[in-house]
This record gives sequence, C-alpha cells and structure tokens, in this order.
Amino acid sequence: MSDQQRKRLENETMALQKLQKEYATLVASRQKLDSQLQENSLVSDEFKLLDDGARVYKMVGPVLVPQEKAEAAANVDKRLEYITDELGRIEKRIAEQAKEQEKKSVEIFKLQMDIQGINKA
Repeated sequence: MSDQQRKRLENETMALQKLQKEYATLVASRQKLDSQLQENSLVSDEFKLLDDGARVYKMVGPVLVPQEKAEAAANVDKRLEYITDELGRIEKRIAEQAKEQEKKSVEIFKLQMDIQGINKA
C-alpha cells in the first residue's frame, strides 16, 4: 500500500512541476505582450501628434517603404486590439493555472500526510 502511495505522490509531484513550467511560460508570454502593448501605445500616441500630411515609413526587410499615415495608424490600432485580447486570454489562463497548482499542492500535502501516518504506525 505504501509503495502505491509513494508512486502516486511522485506522479502528483511531476504533474505539479509540469503545471509550474506551464505557468512560467504563460507569465513570460504576458510580460512579452505587456512590452508590446507599451511599445504600440507609444507609437499610437506619436501618430496622434503627427500632422495629417506627415510622411510615414514602414520597414519591409531592410527597406523603408512609404505608407499612408491613416493606414499605419489603423494597423497599430488593430495590433493594440489584438494584443489587448491576447492579454485577457492569457490572464484567464494564468488564473486557471494558479487554481490548478493550488489544488495539486493540497493533494500532494494530503498524500504526504497519509504516507507519514502509515510510516508512524
């Protein structure tokens, strides 16, 4: 009986470690998106300061290509919308992962207590 519990404890611990890795990946993604959001917000603010006739260029590979200000601003706004949506989705997944980790930690704690109870008897 004790060997089964120990194997279960090992499996649960491995599952918790997997959840922690996934959580870390999600947090890294959120940080990257936060950075992109800040950068694109700054670009959007700069577009608002430009005159309507101002020249705007888009980098395509190593070449700067002229682009209409309205088109460039629309692209940045779409990017901001996409990034905001992605941030919301990732925040939701982070919250779910945190709950899963908490449940798994409680399970592991209970298993450890059961094993210690058997070893003391």
